[in-house]
Amino acid sequence: MYKFIDSTNMSRFFDATEISPGFKFDEEIIKHIKESTLVAIGSDAYSSRYWCQREILCAKQHQRPIIAVDCLQDFEDRVFPAGSNVPCVHVSPDTPISESDILRILIATILETIRHLHAQKSLEYYQSQNWIDNDCAIISRPPEIRQVIDLKKSGKQKICYPEPSLYSEEADWLSHFEVDAFTPLWNKAEDGALGCCRIGISISDNPVGNYSDCHLHADHLKRLSQDLARHLLARAGTVIYGGDLRKDGFTHFILDEAIALKTRLNTDSIHVENHLAWPLHVSDPEIVAWRAKYSGIVKTVEHDIPDDIAKGIDKSVFIAPSGTDNKYIWSRCLTRMREKSIELSHARICAGGELAGYHGKMPGVLEEIIISIEKNKPIFLLGAFGGVVAEVCKTILDKAIAEPITEHWQITNNGGYFELQEKAKQGSQNADYTKIKTVLEGISVDDLARSSGLSSDDYQRLIESPFVDECVHLVLKGLKALASASVSTKTEGHDE
Repeated sequence: MYKFIDSTNMSRFFDATEISPGFKFDEEIIKHIKESTLVAIGSDAYSSRYWCQREILCAKQHQRPIIAVDCLQDFEDRVFPAGSNVPCVHVSPDTPISESDILRILIATILETIRHLHAQKSLEYYQSQNWIDNDCAIISRPPEIRQVIDLKKSGKQKICYPEPSLYSEEADWLSHFEVDAFTPLWNKAEDGALGCCRIGISISDNPVGNYSDCHLHADHLKRLSQDLARHLLARAGTVIYGGDLRKDGFTHFILDEAIALKTRLNTDSIHVENHLAWPLHVSDPEIVAWRAKYSGIVKTVEHDIPDDIAKGIDKSVFIAPSGTDNKYIWSRCLTRMREKSIELSHARICAGGELAGYHGKMPGVLEEIIISIEKNKPIFLLGAFGGVVAEVCKTILDKAIAEPITEHWQITNNGGYFELQEKAKQGSQNADYTKIKTVLEGISVDDLARSSGLSSDDYQRLIESPFVDECVHLVLKGLKALASASVSTKTEGHDE
């Protein structure tokens, strides 16, 4: 490994070869560790070696990035406690180490170095924006006992570490030190803060290949979705989602968080609602098994076929969204589901959204935005994540309809859409793009901010920011303001 790194332009320090005669061994090691990322290669005897332990302790003391490399041959009598709480890469104990294993170690090392520096700079920025108190200590990983003791000795009672927050079971030892440890988006005071809120999630992927337009990887939108779900559920909010929750990714993550919340609160309350339009809820063995498995976690709300088109349809038989007639039925059922689920929510969070390839009468996220505005529901528009919401934000800011949300663009880019619109017009159920234009051009950032509990400056930032933490912070800020106003209104009404 030494020879491989030496053949690159990476800076490195190996204590066995880099300390010149006459220099003090311990001083040289400590000096270099203070400005390095430590790679600790763990053999069977590693953690029993004095200098190995000393190097790890030194790196932890000076908040340096550490990568643990597990290459145990047989057995380690005792894992050195200070060597935990860091990324770990497993490699074969065979020698010489393979080039592929060397590359895996170096990739992990570079990524952890970047993550560490990014975390430090981000927390410093959040502190400058008053998210974090000035007297709070900033650390790049979740706190450890030795670290907390040292910080408390220096007078620090509050510690902020990067997202995500630790589950309470892992962090309960902090209470013994009377230290408050939290992330920029979570502390104990937030527990139950959204218990009275029902929040709709209107987030879907953008088309593949959109990176050149948005400069955001598709996983960025997934991380946003997951972080929002985590923080809404952690505050006991109810998440309302329209669609099939059996899919992987964000939707499965919702279930994992809901299970954790249910266990933590020891409650029978259900905090996830899955709204399904017909025919998505038509039962088959897979759906029946799935519902049985998650019946205590997810409340499924089934929406029926609108009465005026239900005649002659066998509701127990699934139909595919193919052909104009079936597409029309699907579009009516999806509209009905969206209207009902939005009626049952207090606010809606919107990001991304496909502009083509949908099954409704217009792009799904666009329809949910329009319905929310018509029903005077607060909406949080995260415009920097591309897709439908980006075009809606552009329209609102420019006071001119963006081309992708015009009827002409939709017909040009969606096969069969012209025929669907023509059929829907017969019953006045078509997507009215003149109305969409009027609604979106007629609303302002000030209007959106006022209804969502944010200042105009905050809402403008919500529209523009591609940073997940900042967007989640602003959404939570608005929702907490709405929740607080709702409680105040109820209290005043009760007093009267």
